[in-house]
Amino acid sequence: MSILSVSRLSHGFGDRAIFNDVSFRLLKGEHIGLVGANGEGKSTFMNIITGELQPDEGKVEWSKNVRVGYLDQHAVLKQGMTIRDVLRTAYQYLFDVETEMNELFGKMGDVTPEELETLLEQTGTMQDLLTNNDFYIIDAKIEETARGLGLDDIGLERDVHDLSGGQRTKVLLAKLLLEKPDILLLDEPTNYLDEQHIEWLKRYLQEYENAFVLISHDIPFLNSVVNLIYHMENQELNRYAGTYDDFLKVHEMKKQQLEAAYKKQQQEIAGLKDFVARNKARVSTRNMAMSRQKKLDKMDVIELAAERPKPEFHFKEGRTPSKLIFEARDLVIGYGEPLSRPLNLRMERGQKIALTGANGIGKTTLLKSLLGEISPVSGKVERGENLLIGYFQQEMKTDSGNTCIEEMWTEFPSYTQYEIRAALAKCGLTTKHIESKVAVLSGGEKAKVRLCKLINQESNILVLDEPTNHLDVDAKDELKRAIKEYKGSVLLISHEPDFYQDVVTDIWNGESWTTKVF
Repeated sequence: MSILSVSRLSHGFGDRAIFNDVSFRLLKGEHIGLVGANGEGKSTFMNIITGELQPDEGKVEWSKNVRVGYLDQHAVLKQGMTIRDVLRTAYQYLFDVETEMNELFGKMGDVTPEELETLLEQTGTMQDLLTNNDFYIIDAKIEETARGLGLDDIGLERDVHDLSGGQRTKVLLAKLLLEKPDILLLDEPTNYLDEQHIEWLKRYLQEYENAFVLISHDIPFLNSVVNLIYHMENQELNRYAGTYDDFLKVHEMKKQQLEAAYKKQQQEIAGLKDFVARNKARVSTRNMAMSRQKKLDKMDVIELAAERPKPEFHFKEGRTPSKLIFEARDLVIGYGEPLSRPLNLRMERGQKIALTGANGIGKTTLLKSLLGEISPVSGKVERGENLLIGYFQQEMKTDSGNTCIEEMWTEFPSYTQYEIRAALAKCGLTTKHIESKVAVLSGGEKAKVRLCKLINQESNILVLDEPTNHLDVDAKDELKRAIKEYKGSVLLISHEPDFYQDVVTDIWNGESWTTKVF
């Protein structure tokens, strides 16, 4: 049975078309991966099917009484509510049923025997609904899901107003999973999860009996949980059965077949045009030339889609720094409250280090302490000489209202417009993206603008805080290659072993020094 039908969907922003005559169907129990390069419209599609955005053309039809759950990273969490309070709202409909049932129980002493029988029947149905939906073990289910996503490390009694962006996303994801809707819509849910919690979510989705649509650039994760792929490219949406790896094989084969057919047809067109040109003026061959021209006119010409620009990252290397990069002596990090035991860490020129461990243990706090952006609770940090630091922060600063060109010009005022455009294009952004405001770009496109700033400044140490969040597969692969090629030092936070394992020389596991209990 079809849960969702999308037909003849077209949409765009200004003169930039996103979809053209797209159709989509979701059946009960399907586990779908929605994939495509940054900026192809995956999140826009989610916003259209949830009604957040009205399409220019086309119809979106949900079957009746379907409960839809959408991981909306912009949802408002009210100050004064604890994490537990927010998670309990997942069961609000059951609390409403309990309230109504108790009101009916209160009426039972003042009714006739016939009315009593009706009320007993109604309350019995309500009681069954509560029991079948685990109403009486809600707190246990909340704690199980919170533990699976690492929220118990933060503390379920903590005010949601005090949470970081990543912690807030975890709360919204946990609430969504507890609601257990008929269809889950998940837009890059692993971005703020560490390896342990990605594993938990993987198992959860593998066993999920209802349907879901998942946007993700984490290929091992996608391969393990989906059984269908919908691929967005060049304003089209195409369906492929199987995992992401299965899709890649079929997509590549189709591409090669189309290219071969295109080449063959172009040769035929060239031959026909040549024949017409040579023979249309001669009386004896004019009819044959006209026949060839008719064939040309009727021909359904194959067109190859324009290749998206692939990103190219080359970090500009500055002068050689001192042998010492950072040395921490008895360093205790934190904001008032200690997040670590006293740390004695040393980083030397040429090292490439991955900083790993669960969310919330202070990895970003350690980076900022080493960089001197925040003061330690105690201990000290010695920094080497001639350090040219390229720092990629995990979370974006407030939107400035700039276009991509203006955003680059604020950092590189001496560049010409041609140089700015060329630099952004090298990072995989099209002309339309380059001329757009940064605020309207997808998460991956915004990350590419920030990487463009980074690769155009000289550095001899890169400090990268989860740089792969939101990046598509091509951009991730190119970033990995660029970091491998970089001759300077690298300190990197990542939850993707596939990304960092064969790049780094050392791994610092934050769980070995954190004050948090696991």
